[in-house]
Amino acid sequence: MTRATPTRAVHQDESPLDLERFRQKLPNWLQRFLPSGGGSHEDHHGKGMFGFTVFLLSESIIFFSFFVTYTALRLTHLNWLPPGVSGPDLSTSVIINTVILLSSSAVIQFAERALSRRQLNKFRLLWLMTSLMGAYFLVGEGIEWSHLDFGLTTGLVGATFYILTGFHGLHVMSGIILQIIMLVRSFIPGNYDHSYFGVRAATLFWHFVDVIWVIVFSLLYLWRA
Repeated sequence: MTRATPTRAVHQDESPLDLERFRQKLPNWLQRFLPSGGGSHEDHHGKGMFGFTVFLLSESIIFFSFFVTYTALRLTHLNWLPPGVSGPDLSTSVIINTVILLSSSAVIQFAERALSRRQLNKFRLLWLMTSLMGAYFLVGEGIEWSHLDFGLTTGLVGATFYILTGFHGLHVMSGIILQIIMLVRSFIPGNYDHSYFGVRAATLFWHFVDVIWVIVFSLLYLWRA
């Protein structure tokens, strides 16, 4: 009597939309953020990246609410700066910090590409460089705070400035922590031989942080009172 071979359960996509057909029409760089096969049971990487993308979208809503609130306050308060307060200054150090942070997006992208090509030492070097660039940005931001002529309680300008830059700074710090974890894991033999979801998620998170800073920078430094 022959034993029946157990069959693997196949996940059926019950969505009324053909998500797989929609995914295939997207550019290759965007396809990796959506689960393939209509969310098949075996597609752990695709579903993980999709879940992480949804998480970033939820973070975007929080930042968007901050941006809308800041814009509304600026438009409805003609005397934005209290007497004797000059507000955030677009200094050389702020510009340098911005250039370094935005440049780190290219560095981390090259690091991920190096890992995909199994160039582990190059990946570690570029990955570490990204973390150092992020740390430089945080230190520069802290130095800027120490030289400002207003504090958190200095009217709306102080409250909104420190909330926007501080909340963004927390995300930069979180990105650096994620990068350090991924760098340490790269020293585990064979850890990234087949999959490196954590690296891709950390890279996406870092791009998100940089895009948010472009908006914060524009609102706080380019929109002069």
